[in-house]
Amino acid sequence: MTTTAFSLEQRVQHLRSAGVHSVFAQFTDILGSARGKLVPLEHVQQLIDDGAGFSGPSIWGTGLPRTGPRSEYFGRIVPESLQVLPWWPGVARAVCSGYAGGQALDTCSRQVLSAVLQRLKQRGMSAWVGIEPEFFVFTQEDLSALRPADPADTQSKPSYDFRVMQRQAIWLESLRAHLTALDFQLLQIDHEDANGQWEVNYAFDDMLTAADRYMLFKMTAQSVTEQHGMVYSSMPKPFAHAPGSGLHFHLSITGNQGNAVFSDAADAHGLSVQGKQFVAGLLHHAPALAAVCAPSVNSYKRLAAAQSQSGTTWSPNLIAWGDNNRTALVRSVAGRIEWRLPDPSANVYAALAATLSAGLLGIEQKMTPPAPVDEDIYDMSAAQRRKHQLNALPADLGQALYAFQRDTSLRQAVGEAFCDVYSEVKQQEWQDWQTAVTDWEIRRYGQWC
Repeated sequence: MTTTAFSLEQRVQHLRSAGVHSVFAQFTDILGSARGKLVPLEHVQQLIDDGAGFSGPSIWGTGLPRTGPRSEYFGRIVPESLQVLPWWPGVARAVCSGYAGGQALDTCSRQVLSAVLQRLKQRGMSAWVGIEPEFFVFTQEDLSALRPADPADTQSKPSYDFRVMQRQAIWLESLRAHLTALDFQLLQIDHEDANGQWEVNYAFDDMLTAADRYMLFKMTAQSVTEQHGMVYSSMPKPFAHAPGSGLHFHLSITGNQGNAVFSDAADAHGLSVQGKQFVAGLLHHAPALAAVCAPSVNSYKRLAAAQSQSGTTWSPNLIAWGDNNRTALVRSVAGRIEWRLPDPSANVYAALAATLSAGLLGIEQKMTPPAPVDEDIYDMSAAQRRKHQLNALPADLGQALYAFQRDTSLRQAVGEAFCDVYSEVKQQEWQDWQTAVTDWEIRRYGQWC
């Protein structure tokens, strides 16, 4: 979001001169989806003071009742986030934080992240993150049989394929132009390691702003892609034979003087004592973090993959860290920490809040990480993995939810109210999957049992 200082009156005048007549008051539900409603621009002050009203029980994961003063979810907008949407004529988007009964809603994922960041601020520190979105683009013809939007995108190792980028040049230029108009500081756009898969990189920001901007990125990419007759997908692992999509977090913390808390140039891995303690917290709480960072049934198809058509999966499946090691769960690089567990099906606010909380628990409890692993984990034998005492991530969402339920210190750090509602929603999703009959089962057993 733009950081230029304007009064609210100046901001509204700017929007009106740009042809804006309505504000899309946008919040994020517990599943990580953008939701909201259109409100006339002249009511912007009311959106700030009271918020846009929504029926609480109609929103995934609010935990609000159907009756009484707390049955209404109010999304109060952040004035600085008001921004013209170039792909939606006449509309500006504003980020909302959730309130109910006049109080900050403790089941709102943005409020959860805000609270964790406030505790960090009280310690004289600030958190920063660079988010790396990966996603697939499919044809709209038949979503029951997913196909890359470019039918000629068929190489077994398609990373950085010039020909696909050239064929998709009109869509790519539209995406680039819209993101640039929204003040994204683009770093690169590339074709990733699976057919139909893309990655967009842009500049890092403070953690709350980065989460808000990721939601704006998703909304923009979804809208622009659909306008070009294609489908944007956050599904982590749509193709069994190919790598899946991650949502890597490049994490850093600064102190009051702007010093990099994690960095130590004299260390072999570039990390300070506190940086290593943060890593230790991530690894210690990794099984529970999987429930929030890899929150879908499909997420574990990505994490469990041992090989792919392209030769590697780039997804972590063992709990380890190492220097510039993309086969590890945590990669230390240039004095910062890359957390490679999250995928794009996650609620970005919740994933960041849980990740930051776990790392800070590592610092607070002065945890020591295991020895770093600076070799290719994918190439290790079973004996080598035992030697390094490498434990596996949860094998499925059910195991991750079990670990999340038992990790009391992480739940307390994130917020029990949010964790209770989150667990309830995800347990229902896991139960739905357990009772579903898949096409694979029909093909496997339909004629032979």
